[in-house]
Order: sequence, then C-alpha cells, then structure tokens
Amino acid sequence: MTDARRNTRQNHLELAQKVLNIAFERGMKAGDHLPEQGFSAACGVSRTPIRSAFKLLEENGVLSWKEEEGYFLAIQTREEQAEAVRRLEDLEDSLARRILSDRAERRIGEVQSASALVRRYKVSRNTVLNALKILSRDGIVTQLPGRSWAFQPILDSPNSVEDSVAFRLTMEPQAILAPRFTMDFKRAGLLRSQMEDILKLRNGSITCSGFRAIDTEFHSFIAECSGNRFIRGSLLTHHRLRRTTQKDASIPDFRLRQSLEEHLEILESLERNQFDLAADQMVLHLRKSRVRRPEAANRGIPPMKRGVQS
Repeated sequence: MTDARRNTRQNHLELAQKVLNIAFERGMKAGDHLPEQGFSAACGVSRTPIRSAFKLLEENGVLSWKEEEGYFLAIQTREEQAEAVRRLEDLEDSLARRILSDRAERRIGEVQSASALVRRYKVSRNTVLNALKILSRDGIVTQLPGRSWAFQPILDSPNSVEDSVAFRLTMEPQAILAPRFTMDFKRAGLLRSQMEDILKLRNGSITCSGFRAIDTEFHSFIAECSGNRFIRGSLLTHHRLRRTTQKDASIPDFRLRQSLEEHLEILESLERNQFDLAADQMVLHLRKSRVRRPEAANRGIPPMKRGVQS
C-alpha cells in the first residue's frame, strides 16, 4: 500500500496494526489476554482508541471477546497476522466502492452521516470512517462541520463531464508549461509501450474500461511531471474522481485509437523538449474528448497523425 494511501487511513486501523505487531513481538499466542491498560501504555494512547482498535480486530476475527474478561488473541502465526491486515484493508476498500456505487445510482443522498451509513451497511463505525477517508482522498466526499459528510459532484451527467473538460483545458496545458516540468523518461517509455500494445489489438477489441485506465494513467503522468505541487494535487484529485465516478460511455473504436495516437504525439513532443507544441496538442486532444458521436468526431479540427507536428 502506498504512503499516500496509508496516510489517509483512520488511526484505528493503524493502531490495530500496531496492536498486532506488539502482540507478536511479545511472543503472544492464540488464547493470550490483551490487557487494555498495557497496550494503551505501549501504544502511547488512551484506553478509548485502544478499545476501538480491539473492537475492529474482534470484528475481523483477530481477537475474541469474553464477558468481564476482555479481549484475547485469536490467531497464532505471522501469516495469519498478514492476512488479517489484508482483510481489514479489503473491507474498507470494498465498502468505499459500495458507498460510491450507491451514490452514483442515487440510492443515497448527497449528505450522509456516519451513523446512517453504519445502519445501512451493518458494519462498525470505524469501518465506515475508514471507507469515508478513502473516498475523501479521492475527492469524492468532504467532511462537514459536525458528523456529516457531503458528496462532491460526480461525473455522471453531460454537464458535469463538460465542466470536467473545461477544468482540464485550463490546467493540463499549464502543467506542461510549468517552469519545473520534469520528464520521467522511464515512465514515459512504459506508457508508450502499453499504448502501442493496445493499438495493435484488432478493431473493436479495445474496451472503454481498458482505455479509461491507460488514459487516466497518461494524464496523471502529466500532472506528476509538472513540478508544481498545486497543479499536481488539483489534477491528480480530479483524475481520481474521473476514474472512480465517470461512467463508461459508448465511444467508437476509431476515437479510442485516435485518442491513444494523440497521447503518443504529446509524449513525443515532450521527449523532444517541445513543451509549447505539447501544450497545444493537449488543448486539441481535450477538445476532441468532448465528442462522443462518430459523425461529429472532428468538429472542424483535422485529425492528428503520428509523426506530423502542427
């Protein structure tokens, strides 16, 4: 798991992982008692977050609870420990996807409390909060004053998609023209290879979901090379929002291929340090991305051919 994602986890998950590490460092075995006060001192926190961490571990089969006795270790090996951590992470990711799906289908409103989501999905409050933090990292929800969370506009309508393209027309060419733009040639080579492999597929075999994955990776690459933390942050957040909330449209195969060719044109210009040209190519590329109907694919803009620079 990346550092960026780890930093977005609620303290309960990190604390639960720390509890597990301490338990195994102390040589604890299945059936051993975990004293609340002892782990509170070892982790440098009060008893309240320790109880939350214990509860999270119990819900996932790592600890067991006995009335008036407390919590006991329910796993034995390091392999079981690693699997338990993976289960916790998968649970949060899965719930985040369910919440997002329900919002996209309008099964839940745009403002939700953690308590309402706990009742709806029948999971712990900690699990809901961790899922909300994942969605928050992707720019999908924002915490309001109090205990409510608001969903941001998602790319699920023609107007929202148009607004997205307008935002990108402003930001992405500027990312290329940023004074500290630094080309990552190794990653550019990998992207080139992936896109060329896709272009070798037979006509009609490029899927919209497969195209969207490489498209998001390419545009995120531009943002990360910009060298400007504010441009980078704004664009990466927006690209995560595109990836997770924009529904796959019915896009003609020729347009998917044309878009990949445009990506390759931009990469070639960047590799030659032709940043002004690359920025202009990005503008044309994004303008074309507004089009979804074959008969309107060019809107008066001549198609770009590889190896021909304008």
